Amino acid sequence: MRERMPRNSVFMSELTMTQVDKHLTGSDLVLVPTGSTEQHGPHSPLSTDVIIPTEVCRRVAERLDALVAPAVNYGISAGHRGFKALAYLNVPTFMSVIEDLAFSLAEVGFRRIVFVNGHYTNYFPVNMACMNVSTRLPEGTHAWGVSYWETLPPEQLEEYLSMKTGLHANIGETSAVMAVRPELVDLNQAVAEWPDFPDFHSPSFPTVLAYFETNPGSVWRASRSGVWGDPRGSSAELGTKFYGWIEDGVVRHIQDVDETYRRLNVRT
Repeated sequence: MRERMPRNSVFMSELTMTQVDKHLTGSDLVLVPTGSTEQHGPHSPLSTDVIIPTEVCRRVAERLDALVAPAVNYGISAGHRGFKALAYLNVPTFMSVIEDLAFSLAEVGFRRIVFVNGHYTNYFPVNMACMNVSTRLPEGTHAWGVSYWETLPPEQLEEYLSMKTGLHANIGETSAVMAVRPELVDLNQAVAEWPDFPDFHSPSFPTVLAYFETNPGSVWRASRSGVWGDPRGSSAELGTKFYGWIEDGVVRHIQDVDETYRRLNVRT
């Protein structure tokens, strides 16, 4: 394993061009946080879905000798229309941003470009954009997206972000923000709220996606507070525990993707 290059930061925006050039002589992995600017209840900041994947990327970059590109701060958030605390992109615009970022990062020499997603509704557009741009990338370059929570085993995911613990501004997301930016969270304003779902006669998650993914204003109609879950027991300590789980999960995921490419590319 090559010796790590001394540097002050894993964040590209904090490095000089000389430092980035030198990094690329030994590592071709870049992580791009993708998130949103949208309400997270009366207690948590609009940047929740950016803060969390950015911290995840920072941790993972230290372990895998990667750089972290500046985050995509806006996402697919039409489901939050109705709340004033919102700025979002339409799907074609968002996909164009992802495609251009993947292409330009590949152009300068990155060969593994991972969009680490922090907002549910971004997932499919991120990966569709990576599919669209894939035929224009240099040979041996791979770009893909992963939502950080998807890398958790079921028992950890259930505790962090699930139908059981909530899927928006819940104890998991709130604790994760508190672990890195505690001054942005006001638990005195936290409330618990759960969407009043009917009794499902089929697996619940496809039904939930059908309502929230393609229904502008769905969150605004389903939750008066903007919360889905109970964030009142959130803490920085819980957030630190969750980050440990997520960091390990994302590291394992990237390593597994790398090994899959090595094993399955039987034709060159």
